[in-house]
Amino acid sequence: MDWLIWIGAAVSLGGVAGLLRCIQLALRARNAGLDSAAMRARLQQIVTFNLAAVGVSALGLMLVVTGIILN
Repeated sequence: MDWLIWIGAAVSLGGVAGLLRCIQLALRARNAGLDSAAMRARLQQIVTFNLAAVGVSALGLMLVVTGIILN
């Protein structure tokens, strides 16, 4: 089940890349000088993307653990 471990690692890295993108988007929003309502709307979109990235990363880690257990 080595292939499951490698696929899970790739999926986890995709999730981590998504988290790094969330950080980048939040820093851009902070430096954009938006008013309160616009900042709140932008951060709500970033939080949604952040939750998706965490979910993808967790799914990848589940695949890795499953591959290790089945190996």
